[in-house]
Amino acid sequence: MKPAEGSTVIGKSVVIRGDLSGNEDLYMDGDIEGSITLAESQLTVGPNARIHADINVRDIVVFGHLTGNVKATGRVDLRQSAFVSGDILAGRLSIEESAVLKGRVELKGSPEGKPASGGVAEASHTDPSLFHQTQA
Repeated sequence: MKPAEGSTVIGKSVVIRGDLSGNEDLYMDGDIEGSITLAESQLTVGPNARIHADINVRDIVVFGHLTGNVKATGRVDLRQSAFVSGDILAGRLSIEESAVLKGRVELKGSPEGKPASGGVAEASHTDPSLFHQTQA
């Protein structure tokens, strides 16, 4: 997994205890306990990351371990190696096969007023078919 060009990178040997905020995309591969706020940016949780934090972002892509609630105004992507324990509130959600999600999911309409297909689901296993929704 290679960070997107222009992203700030926090390596796998870095440990942060406290609040992290900013206005640019972030690739986090280390450990953090606290909170992460990137309201206008994307957070990528690398495969080595161990995050214990509440998160408020535009978009998030998870490859590693995340414990905490996620609020994303845009998209949440849980990749194959992701392990997420916490509630997710997002505009869109994508879960790859083998990703693990334990928590409650609520999908909201997009900020442009365009309704998102979705609703509320609770999950405590790895079956991504629970989140398959058809559009009318």
